Amino acid sequence: MNTIVALCAVGAERVLGNEIKYLGYNLISNAPGRVSFSGDDDALFRSNLCLRTADRVYLQAAAYPAEDFDDLFAGAYDVNWQDYFKKNTRIVVDKVRVYKSKLNSEHSIQSMVQKAVYKKLGDVWKIPVLPETGEKADIRVYMDENTAILLLDLSGLPLHKRGYRADGGIAPLRETTAAVLLQMMMWRRKTPLHDPFCGSGTIPIEATLYAYNVAPGFGRNFAIENLAFYDQKRALQIKKEEAAKIRTDVEVRITGSDIDRAAIERSAKNAEYACVTAGRALQLIGSDARIVRPDFVQSDFKDLQPPYPEGLILCNPPYGERLDDEDKAEKLYKDMADLFRDFKNWRIGVITSNKKFQELSGFYASSSKELKAGNLDTRFYMFKECLCRRNKNGYCC
Repeated sequence: MNTIVALCAVGAERVLGNEIKYLGYNLISNAPGRVSFSGDDDALFRSNLCLRTADRVYLQAAAYPAEDFDDLFAGAYDVNWQDYFKKNTRIVVDKVRVYKSKLNSEHSIQSMVQKAVYKKLGDVWKIPVLPETGEKADIRVYMDENTAILLLDLSGLPLHKRGYRADGGIAPLRETTAAVLLQMMMWRRKTPLHDPFCGSGTIPIEATLYAYNVAPGFGRNFAIENLAFYDQKRALQIKKEEAAKIRTDVEVRITGSDIDRAAIERSAKNAEYACVTAGRALQLIGSDARIVRPDFVQSDFKDLQPPYPEGLILCNPPYGERLDDEDKAEKLYKDMADLFRDFKNWRIGVITSNKKFQELSGFYASSSKELKAGNLDTRFYMFKECLCRRNKNGYCC
């Protein structure tokens, strides 16, 4: 069994852990922004292909005590790196993270691990200088309370880069974050879903992939494909196994709207790419079934009316940077009170970096969760109960 580490937005660890368990793997531990689990060799590829809320997947190559640089070098040298890399691989220790450790110079840690890896490969292969003419492979180092954890990147590009978004517009929501929001709202495919600020279509598209059980990684490649142990035939079989799980016999009602016509065109284009990729996955198992595209319409959110008695509004409304004016953003949040009143029997989820959202809208969430993806601090407000006007203490007026 392998120890595998999946990274995610800080605050999304439980959601990612549930996903990992659903795939059939056992959780080991978690820390802010990462979850460790055990899995067989298939898990190295399948987790990249299937996990919706993970930002990256790593193979843990080693974990050992390292209170000084001699310990750090010796532990890194002991790893059988020749089992992972080809002779022409260009190896990079790309990032170092330090937490409560005696060794705290990120640059020195990076240099020492890199030196140990190249020394080991040179000794095993009897090559004084490695050619480095092949594909790049990244190693990440965590120094956690004097324990060195060496991780080999299996993903390559971050997993939020699904391959379907040709144009993201201004400050788009990450695909992995959209998937987290869907899980936090416990959305089910039979529930109508609408995004009134669809932007580039990320939320409706991720909902579509989830509703039809399409693995999010079908449209891209992964760093594992360049490593020495990669089994191309087995990877193709895993793809076929996951393609066979795609549901095309379900009815879903997923829509998006935006006041900007260009956003509607962008969303429809991205959705088409995503659904065509799903269709190609189905062709692996000889199926010509079609994934129904989400519908996008041009509309001001203030003009919307609920098309069904109940459903879910899930959105990432524009903020100051996207509107070029903080005052415009705050006015928009005040106007969103109309959306809450018009869709009072719907559940609503709103993610924003504006800390005054509840105060401005006049509605207070039944629960909320901080999420940090990259350098952006956001809060996800979940209105899962009565949507009549609420005061700051959470009581209906």
